[in-house]
Amino acid sequence: MSKFDLNLLKVLEILLQERNVSAAALRLNLSQSAVSKHLSRLREMFADQLFERTAQGLKPTPRALALAPQLRQVIQQLEKLTRPAMFDPSDSRRKFRIHLADTACSLTFPLFMPELLNQAPKITLKTNTWDEDSLNQLLKCEVDIGIACREWDPRSPLHIKHIPAELNYTELLQEHSLCLVRENHPALKKKWNLETFLLYRHLQVTIGGKDHWLLDEVLKSEDLYRDIAIDMPDFYSAMSLCEQTDLILCAPARHVSQMAKYFNLKVLNIPVEFADGAYVLLWHKHFDHDNGHLWLRELIINNVGKALDETS
Repeated sequence: MSKFDLNLLKVLEILLQERNVSAAALRLNLSQSAVSKHLSRLREMFADQLFERTAQGLKPTPRALALAPQLRQVIQQLEKLTRPAMFDPSDSRRKFRIHLADTACSLTFPLFMPELLNQAPKITLKTNTWDEDSLNQLLKCEVDIGIACREWDPRSPLHIKHIPAELNYTELLQEHSLCLVRENHPALKKKWNLETFLLYRHLQVTIGGKDHWLLDEVLKSEDLYRDIAIDMPDFYSAMSLCEQTDLILCAPARHVSQMAKYFNLKVLNIPVEFADGAYVLLWHKHFDHDNGHLWLRELIINNVGKALDETS
């Protein structure tokens, strides 16, 4: 059993996913030569070539493909065996990986980070913006926690009921969207309704790797569409452009309340009916009984909930 090095199994798992030594080395934070040496040891361990080099990259052998479905389960079990039974946040140097929607960062981190730093001064959080691959990384246990936008409206493909069964979740806060226009926008001189809303071009911010909102799904069901002039990466830039043009911007209400003081913008309701969305905390069930993970989840949930109770 001493031959079954957990680090080597992790290398094999990443190689099976990437099918490329350079890409695997980048993900593992190792040199290409180190990954190649690990691959040589893996070949000895399993008495098989495991991968064949081709012009397209590494091609797994039948033996490697047969190992793939079992590999994640074995790695998880080994991680459980080596995980400390007790967790002392005051002394832990653990690094947690969190993927979150960019708007969720300013809404949640100020609510729990002061308490985290007080209880666990040596812990590190590694954060990334939620993107199209984040859910897949959660399912592979490559990410500890996700904070993502999900919908309660049954018309949305991002409805909470579609969260994979392998994941647990809890709602951190509900959210609805508002409409922003510049001061003296010509729409303000008209009756504010759906016709006026669709009369002008829009600018959009892509959140969480998704290039459309529930709003567009609802409009599409009525054979209606917004005319999107530009898709932008963040709301600060979008609000700045909205302030200077006749473009209309739809944005999450909580984020709008934080940013409005920096811009001369008028806030309007969106003249389309759909249910509020939510920011949800997501994690793999693999971490349910991980004491460190449990500590972090509860710290986030309790501090965000407490802050919302105080402001409601």
